[in-house]
Amino acid sequence: MERNQIFKQLEDIFIDVFDLEDLRLQDSTTADDIEEWDSLSHIQMVVAVEKHFDIKFTALEIMSWKNVGQLVDTIEKRFE
Repeated sequence: MERNQIFKQLEDIFIDVFDLEDLRLQDSTTADDIEEWDSLSHIQMVVAVEKHFDIKFTALEIMSWKNVGQLVDTIEKRFE
C-alpha cells in the first residue's frame, strides 16, 4: 500500500473520530495540532486504525509515535 493511500484512509478515520470535516493531515501533525485529540480520543483513533487496516499495534509502537508521519511509517511497514 502506498503512503498517499494510507494518508487518505487515515484522514477519513481522523475526520470520523475527531468529528472534524475540514481536517487535513500532514506528516508533522501531532495531538497538539488537534484540539479534540485527548487521551480518550487517542485510544479511539488507534482502535479505529487497527480495525480499518486489520492490524494490531504493540504498546511500544503506539508510545513511539511523535506525529502522524510516524504512524503512517508503522502502517507502511506492515504492508511491505
